[in-house]
Amino acid sequence: MTRYIVRRLLVLPLQLLAVSILIYVMVNLAPGDPVSAMINPELPPSVGDVQRERLGLNKPISVRYVLWLGQVIRGNLGYSYVDREPVAKKIVDRLAATVTLMGSGLALALLFGIPLGIYEAVRHYSISDYLLTIGAFAAVSVPHFFLGLLLLYVFSLRLNVMPVGGMYDMGAQHTLLELVRHLILPAIVLALEQLAIYMRLVRGSLLEVLGSDYVRTARSKGLTERLVVMRHAVRNGLLPVLTRLGFSFCWVFSGAVVTEQVFTWPGIGLLTIRSLGGRDYPVIMGIDLVAASLVIIGNLVADVMYAIADPRIRYE
Repeated sequence: MTRYIVRRLLVLPLQLLAVSILIYVMVNLAPGDPVSAMINPELPPSVGDVQRERLGLNKPISVRYVLWLGQVIRGNLGYSYVDREPVAKKIVDRLAATVTLMGSGLALALLFGIPLGIYEAVRHYSISDYLLTIGAFAAVSVPHFFLGLLLLYVFSLRLNVMPVGGMYDMGAQHTLLELVRHLILPAIVLALEQLAIYMRLVRGSLLEVLGSDYVRTARSKGLTERLVVMRHAVRNGLLPVLTRLGFSFCWVFSGAVVTEQVFTWPGIGLLTIRSLGGRDYPVIMGIDLVAASLVIIGNLVADVMYAIADPRIRYE
C-alpha cells in the first residue's frame, strides 16, 4: 500500500502538467480574448494592440504557457485581467463558501442516499422501490438551474420562508443560524442528483451482495434478516460508494458552478461564471487547475479508502 501511494504521488506532477497544458490551450483557443471584453469596440484597433502587448497576449501561445507555468510552480497563479487582484487571493477568499456548499450537499446526499439505497435493496420490487426509482430518475433528469429557480419561486417568492440568495442578509449578523437558512435551498439542489446516484448505486451493489454465498450461509445460521443485512452485507455493499466519492468532487463542483449562480452564493462557482463573462483567462485557468487537483487527490483518497475497507484489495 505504501509503495502504491508513493508511486501515485510521484505520478501526480505529470498528471497536473498534462491537465495544465489542456486547460491553457482550451482557454486560450476559445473565441474572443480578454481585450475585446475590456475595451470599447468603437475605439481604434491600435488601442487593443497596446493592451494585448501590455498583458503579453501578443506572444505565441507556447511562450505564454511556459511563462505562466513558471509562475504557477512558484505558487503564483497570476493576476486578474479585470481588477489586477492576485488569482490565488480571489480563489482563497471564495473557497470557504464553496467548500461549505459542496460539503453540505455531499453530506445530505450520503446521509439520505445510503439509507434509501439499503431500504430499496431490502424491499426490492415493492411499490416503495418503484416510487423511489421513479424519484431517482426524476432527480437526475432535472437540471440544477431549473430546480433552483423552482425552489426559489415556491419557498422564497410564494411562501416567503427562505431567503432569495447570498450567504447572509444585508446588515444581518453572520451567525450560524443565518448561514444555515441561506444554505438549505442550494444544498438541496446540489445534493439531489448525487443522492439519487448513491441510492441507485447502493441498491444495485447490495442486491448483488445479498445473493452471495456467505449471506445465504448467515441466513442458514438462523440470524435475523436485519443482522444479515447490517452486519454481513452492508459493508461490502458500500464499497462502490467509496469509489464514487472520488468522482463526486468533480460532479459536485460542476453543479456548484450553476447553483451558486442561481442563488448568488459567493463562492468559486459564481467567480467562474463572472470570469467567463469577462474572459478573465488567469482566473479561469487558476480555478480549473485547483478543481483538477482536487479531483486527482480525491481519486487517490478514494482508492486508499477502498483498500482499507476491503482487505481483499491489494495494490501491487
